[in-house]
Amino acid sequence: MIHTGILAHSPDGSALCYLTFCHLGYERFGAHDHADLTLDYVPMGRSIAAWDTGDHAAIRQTFAVSIARLKAAGAQFFICPDNTAHIALETPGPDFALPGLNIAEVVADRAAEEGYSRVGILGTAYTMEGPVYPRALGARGIDHVVPEPAEREVINRVIFEELCVGIVTDSSRAVYLNIIERLKAQGCDAVALVCTEIPLLITPEISPLPTLNSTHLLATAGFAVSLGERAMPTWRGGPVTEG
Repeated sequence: MIHTGILAHSPDGSALCYLTFCHLGYERFGAHDHADLTLDYVPMGRSIAAWDTGDHAAIRQTFAVSIARLKAAGAQFFICPDNTAHIALETPGPDFALPGLNIAEVVADRAAEEGYSRVGILGTAYTMEGPVYPRALGARGIDHVVPEPAEREVINRVIFEELCVGIVTDSSRAVYLNIIERLKAQGCDAVALVCTEIPLLITPEISPLPTLNSTHLLATAGFAVSLGERAMPTWRGGPVTEG
């Protein structure tokens, strides 16, 4: 089996991806067995100032350090369970030490496979207002909708002040469900949970729309690569060339 590296950028989403990967192994091979897995995490706090100033090149350099450490640990490719991080990962720069799966490509592929035509986007303000998902979904002919500015503000606050520090509340869940209802009223036929912590709050059985769970989709895709059931990725950061 192929050694997988997890490039972490926030703890809870990365931990959820790690556990999902391990549990997929348990389902396939039995308890306590799965492909080798290494996680590397430079604390997100060291990059917050760069996010605030839009210095994506500096954040990319931090990721390059983590990816090099994953390679040194024996990983043969990486997955990054952080959608916002992909803004920096897709910034032009030197090739990373390992190839990686692009989370937006994985999510957009599933949206296309399911036949969705208009997808609501829930994530950090950086992700909702950024270029990653408009590019990935648009390349597949899928329209996207983001919540209104006031809604984006509360979604972002809940992510950073609650979910990223291990707080999950019913009141925030209700707010998110109301926002998804409004996306449904705007013609969305699915909602992309493209902050990897949101699945801790919103599950398929309570969502008014079908969910695209970026955490689970990425872990599943990475697991398939680890077993040789999906092609080894070739993307080493920088702009994604469609097709």
